[in-house]
Amino acid sequence: MEETAVTGSTVQEGEAPEVRAVTDSPVAEVDANGLESTGNAPSWEAGPTRPYDFQQPSRISKAQQRSLRALYGLVTKGMEGWFAGRVRESISMELDSVDPLTFGEFTLGLPSPCASYILSLAEGDQTPAVIEIGRDFAFFIVDRLLGGGGALDTPVRPLTLVERAVVQIVVERLAHQLREAWHDYVPMDPRVVGFEAIPEMLQMTNPDDPVLVARVLVSVGDVASTVFICLPFPALEKFFSGVSGRRLTTPRGTPGERREEEGRLLEHIRRAGLTVSVHLPTFSVPLGVLSELKKGDFLATGFTPDAELEVRVAGVPRYTGRAGREGDQRAVRITDERSGVPGSLDH
Repeated sequence: MEETAVTGSTVQEGEAPEVRAVTDSPVAEVDANGLESTGNAPSWEAGPTRPYDFQQPSRISKAQQRSLRALYGLVTKGMEGWFAGRVRESISMELDSVDPLTFGEFTLGLPSPCASYILSLAEGDQTPAVIEIGRDFAFFIVDRLLGGGGALDTPVRPLTLVERAVVQIVVERLAHQLREAWHDYVPMDPRVVGFEAIPEMLQMTNPDDPVLVARVLVSVGDVASTVFICLPFPALEKFFSGVSGRRLTTPRGTPGERREEEGRLLEHIRRAGLTVSVHLPTFSVPLGVLSELKKGDFLATGFTPDAELEVRVAGVPRYTGRAGREGDQRAVRITDERSGVPGSLDH
């Protein structure tokens, strides 16, 4: 049974006496100002919270996130080493985040004017990448690579043609580092194909298309900037689909609808046109005869009219046959089917 004692102190006229409850319990001590914890009760403090978007869950697993951070870590360290031999200051490049976004969200986060270089990841690729070099960092590169070394005053304007060419040296080196880092996962050959200084003009893809954006913090002396590396998700499909690269899909529609769709597909296949050619067997001709051939000459093959001919479908040997006629037209009569030929229609 706990005992409670009330203690008082000398008070002046008009003042309320201090009242304190004293208990044998170590949990709490109560005074006139409120409740104060003095025992061993656990302290519940709110930690940092991260919002979660249930409508757009993350496309990247924890294992993939670790791989991406290690991959881009190689890129940043490689760039630091490259800069070490070209500028006197020590440049720090640190990966801040790698996030899946839409292309529209990426462009909305760019400064204006920006210094965005457009890169093609492969020949004929229709989903280019973007490297935003950061305006402050871009003018630092121009100043240092052209021999400057003093305090830097960054103007608020787009890069000129000469300045773009200087900064492109760094962007091409960064593209080389990306190619080396992604080599084991996704072969790519990024090359600079354009430049844009206005974020709203970056319209090479749909604003809703998914992209992977790496945010790299750059600091050197009094200059602090951010480099963004934006890669399209379709180009990285092999990385996110795993080793096998297979994508499993669930058939849509009822069985009857699927049979109807298969019928339409087969009908389209039957209507597809293929080139069919007929070839004589190989024969030898003296070089002297070939050198004297001219338009209108006849070349003797030495074959009889019933010689076996080779029939090719789309350039693939498919049948054997003999020459003949069908009405007034010349034709080939199929005598045998060459199944089992590598690259044939059966394979």
